Amino acid sequence: MLEFIKEPWPWYVAGPLIGLTVPVLLILGNKSFGISSSLRHICAACIPANISFFKYDWKKELWNLFFVFGIFLGGIIASHYLINSTEISVNPKLKAELAIYGITDFSNLVPTQLMNFAGLLTLRGFITMVVGGLLVGFGTRYAGGCTSGHAIMGLSNLQWPSLVATICFMAGGFLMANVILPIILSL
Repeated sequence: MLEFIKEPWPWYVAGPLIGLTVPVLLILGNKSFGISSSLRHICAACIPANISFFKYDWKKELWNLFFVFGIFLGGIIASHYLINSTEISVNPKLKAELAIYGITDFSNLVPTQLMNFAGLLTLRGFITMVVGGLLVGFGTRYAGGCTSGHAIMGLSNLQWPSLVATICFMAGGFLMANVILPIILSL
């Protein structure tokens, strides 16, 4: 069984499994799929209820916190036990382009030259990790949900705001990967 899960699943297996999450959540519990709301639930549980944004019954959404914890735990298990390769497989053209920017270590899921504590103190690291994280958080809050909530749950329910948000997420991703990231990496 472990041999089956050591390799990435093909799109035609993983995609339908992700897609089936939506009807299962709706049918079994009338719940919406999304991850970004979990931070609000955690804050509502930990922060005193004198802030109106956190005044709601977060315990009704406890299942979502277990779901996010499962994703976190699954990521730890996958990165520690299931990834047996000494190097992550990357397209040779992308490797050559990243080498121009000094990114050559592909032994982790994220290149260590991009994400490490020492790099956080550099301009490039601060922009990618701190500024990028704040922009993602702001965008998620501004859009009223994350990519998984809008692109998976919202589109399957034919919600117009989710279509607009997904188009904006995709356009922003293309712009970031092809225009902004090369500028940041050249710093």
